[in-house]
Amino acid sequence: MLNANWIKSKKETGFACPVFRREFTVNKPVKSATLAASARGVYTANLNGQRLGDFILAPGWTVYEKRIQVQTYDITDIIKEENHLDICLAKGWYLGRITTRENLWGTPEKSVDSRESAVIAELCITYADGTREVIGTDESWRVAESPIRFCELYDGEIYDATFVPNFDDNAVIAENNDLRVLIPQQGEAVIENERIKPIAVIHTPKGETVLDFGQNLTGYPEITVTAKAGEEVELSFAEILDKDGNFYNKNYRSAKCMYRYICFEGTQSHKPALTFYGFRYIRIDKFPKGTFNPDNFTAIVLHSRLKRTGNIITSDPMLNQLFHNIIWGQKSNYLDIPTDCPQRDERLGWTGDAQVFVRTASYNFDVQCFFTKWLEDMRISQKDNGAVPCVIPNAENGAVGAAWGDAVTICPWQIYLTYGDKNILKSMLPAMRRWIDYITDITTTPYLWTGAWQYGDWLELTAPFGEYKGETRDDIIASAFYANSTNLLCKAGRIIGEDISRYEELYRNIVRTFKETYRDDFKTQTELVLALHFDLTDNKSALSKQLYDLIVSQGKKLQTGFVGTPYLLHVLSDNGYADLAYDLLLRKEFPSWLYPITKGATTMWEHWDGIMPNGDMWPEYMNSFNHYAYGAVADWMYGVCAGINTVESAPGFNKIIFRPIATDKLERFYAEIETVHGKVSSSWYHQDGAVRYEIVTPSPAIAVINGKEYKLTPGKYIF
Repeated sequence: MLNANWIKSKKETGFACPVFRREFTVNKPVKSATLAASARGVYTANLNGQRLGDFILAPGWTVYEKRIQVQTYDITDIIKEENHLDICLAKGWYLGRITTRENLWGTPEKSVDSRESAVIAELCITYADGTREVIGTDESWRVAESPIRFCELYDGEIYDATFVPNFDDNAVIAENNDLRVLIPQQGEAVIENERIKPIAVIHTPKGETVLDFGQNLTGYPEITVTAKAGEEVELSFAEILDKDGNFYNKNYRSAKCMYRYICFEGTQSHKPALTFYGFRYIRIDKFPKGTFNPDNFTAIVLHSRLKRTGNIITSDPMLNQLFHNIIWGQKSNYLDIPTDCPQRDERLGWTGDAQVFVRTASYNFDVQCFFTKWLEDMRISQKDNGAVPCVIPNAENGAVGAAWGDAVTICPWQIYLTYGDKNILKSMLPAMRRWIDYITDITTTPYLWTGAWQYGDWLELTAPFGEYKGETRDDIIASAFYANSTNLLCKAGRIIGEDISRYEELYRNIVRTFKETYRDDFKTQTELVLALHFDLTDNKSALSKQLYDLIVSQGKKLQTGFVGTPYLLHVLSDNGYADLAYDLLLRKEFPSWLYPITKGATTMWEHWDGIMPNGDMWPEYMNSFNHYAYGAVADWMYGVCAGINTVESAPGFNKIIFRPIATDKLERFYAEIETVHGKVSSSWYHQDGAVRYEIVTPSPAIAVINGKEYKLTPGKYIF
């Protein structure tokens, strides 16, 4: 793809960033010029002092051993007679602590000691006379340490504006000079999306000066300062304040998340280029005396370039805030891959989080390209025995579990339903098949999944305080997802014309064995939810009533974790208990979706009680305040409250079924989704003792209103 070499610094610079330079002269008219570049690490490219492109943290995070994306920049209008091209390199996802797991809670599946950071680039100039010049990375490039004296994704940045690079060394060809891993850019670029000013300056009881930006986010600060040479700015980052109003970031664990800037003489502005932070609050640890002004700080929001497609507006301000938090949880964690959190020493592509949220994600934003890229990394990360790692790209310990590995079936299926493109199923079907074969091979009970370690219903509320797994039995969870994934494999195979008769028989046997084994003996909310949602019982009426009674007996409180929560309200409304589902949705006391809002949340939390009712924190070793998984409830809001549903036989909203369920607990509800066919919307509100429904459909549709079915052609309808 490139006719160049991977080059590196001959000196090990640690976490200081090397910068590679190539000077060249252009002495005749240029017709066009492009730069193709990539890195084993993350990089910025500058031509004549001007940054190229808007991709932050290029080339993104992929399974580097097998594929690294290449970015192409049009530089025609920037070229001068005398030019210098600079490429600055940081370790990033490739060789930072996020990959090496140095000083962290996990251990790498394999050593990354043989890795070396490197860059590759090719500059192509086409002249007006038809001749062409190509300049590729090789030993003629010079290299120096840059003003970025330290840069690490978890730990932040130290930038010395007084430091002058000394290009007295030549680059060397990297030992690993393999070009076969290079691929064109596939995913969405990470870009600067919004700029937010602080809403308050807080002077805490401890005497700290803290800026509140009013929104938990992923990004970095931009500062403007007038200073003397050598004066410093030091900042720390946090998501919350403690119950006394003091700065609190113990939940970042070993991630230092620091920012240090050493000033030159005069007025200057700076923002990091090769790292990111998760924060709402910034503590001013050091600032040139007498110059602090909150107006000189801006929070720049980073996430992948995603088109917003969905919106929900209701008559309840707290419900609107919940949807706001869901959107911001997604934006904060859709940074090249679907991460679990953006702040602590984790920030990984957990498959379980991704699959529970994928339907909501695909309604809120256009994520087709985003997931296509990530799922390709999942496909090539799959083990020879069919196991799917719980983190993609795999920077963890290779653990495998039900509901996590099942992302390999659930995510492609949902992307197909939302966008209607069979190619995702064609690409992923072999991986889906191998996943089912893996479970079939390792289980200790034919036609169930038993005998393996599992994550369980992660953070289920039946767990003792401070622990992760509750009372829901692992084998029930695993076997239910085994059934569901086998069913999705069969559906996908039929759609693309594959012979999946063997798996259809397997599915029938799984369902039969599940029913015979568990005989509707389910004890927790999650066990009941999974049996009902995955159609693993012949007694839906009795089990749904049992679930209803269990929830009511527990004080109308959910007790589910990551696995059971996404389906809980669906199961209730599907079986005649929509009123209770609305009670759970609108509940303000712990545990509930609205409870974090009473504590000031602006994103979704990892724990229902990240901040407990008495103001104390959940233990700091696992307490993220920007974790999108529980935001999966928005797909119930779209699909049941507003009643907007895709049709499996006509995916991509080629046909729509509207089944809105209104409630007297809300005055009005509105939802819209921008589809490939146009905007679909559904709303209802109370008027003169009745409920008025308004539907806009860009596609043929069926509306079921108060039990009556209507066939609709594209247009606007009022019922």
